[in-house]
Order: sequence, then C-alpha cells, then structure tokens
Amino acid sequence: MTSGIVTAVSSNGEYSFTKPNRDSITLLAGFGVEGDVHAGVTVKHRSRVAQDPTQPNLRQVHLIHEELFAEVGAEGFNVVPGDLGENITTRGIDLLGLPVGTLLRIGDGAVLEVTGLRNPCLQIDNFQDGLLKQVVGRDEAGNIVRKSGIMSIVKEGGVVRPGDTIAAELPSGPHRPLERV
Repeated sequence: MTSGIVTAVSSNGEYSFTKPNRDSITLLAGFGVEGDVHAGVTVKHRSRVAQDPTQPNLRQVHLIHEELFAEVGAEGFNVVPGDLGENITTRGIDLLGLPVGTLLRIGDGAVLEVTGLRNPCLQIDNFQDGLLKQVVGRDEAGNIVRKSGIMSIVKEGGVVRPGDTIAAELPSGPHRPLERV
C-alpha cells in the first residue's frame, strides 16, 4: 500500500533509546527533526560518527510501522510509539516494501526521501530482552530481514502531526530494494 497515516511523532534532544511522543515535530529540509539529537547534515549516530564524522546523514528521520507493535505484542513484548527511537510512527503503509528514493509526502507539505532500512542494534535487547530477535529475522531463503523501520532525509520541511496523511511517490526506474543505512 502506498498511503497511510501518521499515528504518533516523537523526538528527543538527548541521546536515549526511546523518544517521548510530541503533539507535533518540525522537519527541516536537509537537516532532520528540529531539536532531535539525530538531526544534522552529517551523521549523528555515535557509531557512524566514530567511523567518519563527515559522512552525509542518511538517517535524519526514522519511521516505523505501528503494525510491528502488534506483531511483537503477539510474542509477549509491549512496544508503543517512540519506544524504538523512531520519529514518525505510521499505519497502513508498507514502509519496508518501499524502494530507495521513494518520496513520502506527509501532511501539508513535508517531504521525506527514503534512504534505507534501520539497522537494529543490541540496544533493542537492552530495552526488552529478546526483542532484537523479533525485529531481525531471516526469510525462507536465509536472507536477513530487518523490520525495525526505515530511514529518510528531509527534502521539504514542514510540521508533522498525528493524523496527517502519508502518500508515497515511487521513483521512476527499476525498484531498488531497501538496504541498511
């Protein structure tokens, strides 16, 4: 499905695994979520800064599908919006199935460009033991499947609120599946 809605928005000005929900967040073009610790033109994720602090930040905005919470809930885990550090929680759109370069038009004018998959880390198990196995698995062919959301950059800024619509505009050319960024 190529449309959905925003069910929650979250941001945090400090490094912490979870992010508190907000009434709205402001996306800044080429930068990320205003006031969020991961906003910036260059990488902000600590492990990536250690590798090369001049890398472009392809992880300005993290989106996760609310349907994942029900999936892990069926396995006994309690996860709610913001718990996994995402900025935008969605419903009704197949985020993981979108190709690289998809534009997500949100609300009155914000536009995100999908850059890739979030690569979940051990912090997820520190949050709830065993949760990492629920959000990273393998398909029938043995390929790794990452389910903990997608990353994007801000092409056009704007305010995003719960209830805003999301419309995906697929890129022209061949479908390039998402890889971890």
